[in-house]
Formats: sequence, C-alpha cells, structure tokens
Amino acid sequence: MTQETRVRYAPSPTGHLHIGGARTALFNYLYARHMNGKFIIRIEDTDTARNIETGIMSQIDNLKWLGIEHDESIDVGGEYGPYRQMERLDIYKKYADELLEKGDIYKCFCTPDTLEKEREAQRASGVAAPQYSGTCRNLTAEEVAEKEAAGETYSLRMKVPADVTYKFDDMVRGEISFESKDVGDWVVVKTNGIPTYNFAVVIDDHLMKITHVFRGEEHLSNTPKQQMVYDSFDWGHPTYGHMTLIVNEDRKKLSKRDESIIQFISQYKDLGYIPEALFNFFALLGWSPEGEEEIFSKEELIRIFDTERLSKSPSMFDKQKLTWMNNQYIKQMSLEEVVGLALPHLQKAGKLPEELSVEQAEWAEKLIALYHDQLSFGAEIVELSDLFFTDDLHYGEAEKEVLSGEQVPEVMAAFKEQLASLDAFEPAEIKSAIKAVQKATGHKGKNLFMPIRVVTTGQTHGPELPDAISLLGKEKAIARVGQYAGA
Repeated sequence: MTQETRVRYAPSPTGHLHIGGARTALFNYLYARHMNGKFIIRIEDTDTARNIETGIMSQIDNLKWLGIEHDESIDVGGEYGPYRQMERLDIYKKYADELLEKGDIYKCFCTPDTLEKEREAQRASGVAAPQYSGTCRNLTAEEVAEKEAAGETYSLRMKVPADVTYKFDDMVRGEISFESKDVGDWVVVKTNGIPTYNFAVVIDDHLMKITHVFRGEEHLSNTPKQQMVYDSFDWGHPTYGHMTLIVNEDRKKLSKRDESIIQFISQYKDLGYIPEALFNFFALLGWSPEGEEEIFSKEELIRIFDTERLSKSPSMFDKQKLTWMNNQYIKQMSLEEVVGLALPHLQKAGKLPEELSVEQAEWAEKLIALYHDQLSFGAEIVELSDLFFTDDLHYGEAEKEVLSGEQVPEVMAAFKEQLASLDAFEPAEIKSAIKAVQKATGHKGKNLFMPIRVVTTGQTHGPELPDAISLLGKEKAIARVGQYAGA
C-alpha cells in the first residue's frame, strides 16, 4: 500500500504571513493536492519572547483568503495533534530523555557568558564559524551529579558523531552532502526545557507522518542536524525540496525590511488585490509550467504541479508582472464584483460617503465601470479617479503643451456653448456636441480632442472622453472649459 502524502507548513507566530511564507505554504499545498494527500499547518511557537498575539490567526486567516485550505491544524484538529509546539513539551521531553539514556545527547552546564567568550576567542583566532568546544561532552556521571546538586542549570546538546557524511536527495537541487566535522555539538533542549527548532521539527515531522517538506533554501544548513536526530532514533526522514531565494528587481535577497515591495499578504488584501491572482503569481515564483501560458486557475495549477519543474535559480519578484496579472483577473470580473472591490476604497479615502443615495450609487458604478479594464487593484481607483473629486487640476509638461495651442480658446468657446445647450448630459449627447464643435470651428483630430480632454480631465490619456465628461457633471465640466474659452 502506497504511503499517503503528508506535507506541512509550520510558521512561527512571530509575525504575520509574508511573501516567503505564502510561497512555502503554497508549494506544499499544491504538492499535497496534486498527490491527493494532506496539507497540515503546525504552529512552531517555542520562541515565546518574539511571539505576537495575532500571529497565529493572521497566518491561518490569510492562507485561507489566498485559497490555501488545510486539512489539520489548531482550528480544525486532526489525529496527530496537538498542532502547537508549546502544547507538545511533554512529547519532546520523552524523546530527549530517550536520547540522553542512549548517550546521543548530553547535559551542558556552560553559561551564556562562558559560551560567548569561547565564540569571541575563536573569532579572534580567525574561525569564521565558531563551534562549541565540547567542554561538557565527556563529563563523568559523578561530575554531572555534582553540578546538578549545586543547582547549575543545563541545556542538552547533540553529541555530533565524528567523520560522518550526511547525504540526501533534494527535490530541487539533487544530491547534497554535509560533513559532521562542520557541525559543532548543538543545543537540542534549552535550559528552560523548551526544545530547539532542529530537535522539535524532527519529532513533529516523524509523529505527524510528514512525507515531503518544501522549505526555503535558508533551511539547508539545518538538514544535517535534523538527520542526526533521525539517525539517533533510527527513523526515516522526509523527502526535502529546498526552494530558491526570492529576490527583488536588483537581484538581492528579498528582505522584510525591503520597502520597495509590499511584504505582507494582509497588505495585498487591504489594497484590493485578487486572491486568485496572488495564488497564481506565487505559484510561478520558483516553479514553471510547460509552455508560455501564465494564467492558471487553482485547479489547473494543482493538476500540472510537477516537482521536476522547480527552479534552481533565484526567483525575481516582478511587481509589474503581479499588477499585470491582477489586472487580468479584474478584467474577468463582473462589474458588480469590481464595484464591490473598488467602492470601499473611495469611501475609505473620503471621496464618497459611507451611506450612498441611489443617485450616488449609480454614479459610483458608472465611475468604476470607466476604469474596469484599467484597474490593477482595488485601491488604485482612488488615484485613477481623482480628477472627478478635485476642483484644481494640475498639468504636466505634456498637458501644458496641448493647452498652448493657438486653436484652444476657439475650441473651448464653441464647446462651452454646446455643453450649455444640452438638456441631457449623457455620453451620446456630449459626443454629438464635440462633433458640432468640429463642424463650427473646422478643427479636428488631435487639435480638437486633445484640448477638450486636457481641459476637462487634466490628462492627455484616460477613459472614454464623453463618458468622463458626463460623469463630471454639467456644472463642473462647463466651469473647467470656461477657463480656456477665451474672451
């Protein structure tokens, strides 16, 4: 019988869900669903000093918003819980005691001050990566008992075996090996009884029957330590896939402090991005499908996800590609959906009231419809539509050049007259008024349309001109045109 595929995403609640975490969760999810397996969320909350109160549910809620649903976790349960590490301390103690009995780990009584001085001395002598010297490795049972009797606190350290090569076949990078001599005796359980990451993760992955682990390449150096624990218990280990770095447009590693890129999923949600678009975009950060197609549904991505196509090169976070992709999804939405996406941003910005009258709601719908195909994310509507909410237009060099045309006063005078005579201020009537100006003045093409566009909207490019002028309203449109209508 084939073993069920089980993968996990194991965030620490020290912060909210960010790009790197979302990508890690997504790849695990895609593989689990592709293999008809299970996707588990396990909370690694042993860093109690840095945990934040909202961290756990922020992770889970934002993953759900992205469309990454889990099968087991703290909120839905499961037969392999608890799914929070701080509720599993008795389990870790049991296994630590077993290794202590076997002699694979030992009690270390060195104080933080002693350890820091040791590291400083090694660095001063030119050691790039200081290691624990093993001071407590060979303490006798009597010496250990004496120190304990004196009330000295201790951590538990792995007794790293000599001259061992740790090898594993990585789903992304192929065969990788580490030498045990490059890994010093490392802490398994801290003095406060809380296990370190590399010990707890092995116990959890084994007991939760995790078969495959997709994680960032920064975890590569953790793998030999984890293999030591697996070997000590004579357990098999999961198949690993260490995903390449996500880099910015300068090809530098993406940092949470990089302000050139929006970092957290909640920020994308607040800005009015489409979760399906983000799901699609993140799937292409370190993995590529066959062919040139880039727009995929969740179901398609699950079906075609293939570990053979995981990238060995860093993945660039292309902001322009993301906004393009989000725009493609918005274009496919109904007008009602786009209004629901964009309207709250106009209200939040104070452009429209929280409670809309029937007339205001109709006007807002027409306004948003004007930018439906252009909109890249919900909040962008505020900037795009600013011309409808201001009394003072500010012209750039291109607009000033248009307004300097000698025909502008004549065109504006004729257009003002035409607008004033309109009974219905609708796009069709405004379009007819522009044609009447052409007939009356003899000006056509750019000499006609560009001045009208710039004077009414303040822009050389924009939405359909008759629609835009209609939405401005008769009074505001005439006021703007009148400023350039000559004597």
